[in-house]
Amino acid sequence: MKTISNGKISISVKQHGAELASLKCDGREYLWQADEAFWKRHSPVLFPIVGAVWNGEFRSHGNVYKMGQHGFARDMEFELIKESEDEVRFALSSSEETMAKYPYPFRLEIGYKLMGKRVRVMWEVVNTGDEEMAFQIGAHPAFFWPMLDNDTIADGVKAMEMPLAETDERGFFCLDTKLGDADSDVQVSVITDKGCVGSRSSITLDNDGYLPIDIHTFDNDALIIEDSIVSKVTLCNQDRKPYLSLEFSSPLVGLWSPPHKRAPFVCIEPWYGRTDSVDYSGSYEDKAWMQKLGAKESFNAYYDIVVE
Repeated sequence: MKTISNGKISISVKQHGAELASLKCDGREYLWQADEAFWKRHSPVLFPIVGAVWNGEFRSHGNVYKMGQHGFARDMEFELIKESEDEVRFALSSSEETMAKYPYPFRLEIGYKLMGKRVRVMWEVVNTGDEEMAFQIGAHPAFFWPMLDNDTIADGVKAMEMPLAETDERGFFCLDTKLGDADSDVQVSVITDKGCVGSRSSITLDNDGYLPIDIHTFDNDALIIEDSIVSKVTLCNQDRKPYLSLEFSSPLVGLWSPPHKRAPFVCIEPWYGRTDSVDYSGSYEDKAWMQKLGAKESFNAYYDIVVE
């Protein structure tokens, strides 16, 4: 575990999965602390797929590969390659183990940089091979609901049972969209079977861009917004006061909390990729929202977590 601080915020990052494990500001923990009763992770990277492949397998260049949800990088040991007062950076390179699951040589770097009350999460994917490489990458950070105070967060029993049992309301998302200021319906892809997308639906924002969140918002699993419609999501309390924001340029974002569990957290997930459609039988390279890199080329992207 590596911990860095700039006097305003501090973060801790595990070498296992290069996963952000803590984000504190003014003594408050903002990041979900991975209780297995709800979800055993904090903020895993999703690589080389986002979501699931249909029936847990994909086809590439005539071969069939098995792949678990969200890929394998989150469960591998990264190498620490940079450490300073305000930044840490980790790397994972392809190996015989990864090539047996995913037929492309690669190098994945994940960095975290502190900028005031902002954490910049940086990705670099390098195609180290001699042929075109296909991949997806995404984030899955989980944040405590703003309705929980420091005492309830520190007390797992209270955080799980007492505050969240008092009301069905959780707060609001404020979405910065390209849809204008009028009341708007935002189209979302809906997960229906085996973690894969099977239909489309819509969510309605008010004229200020707010989406109310309650215990039923995620009854059907994640809300997946595509087509670069959203570039910022702010989690707000029940009085619409901003609590925490994610800013990103990814073409998709997923919003999620475990269905039917009354969990004490919500995830805001910038994605460069998406789970398969139900019954998808095409090639891995032709999946929706696939990213491509030529030989020796690199992909760079980042998103910011901002404590409001």
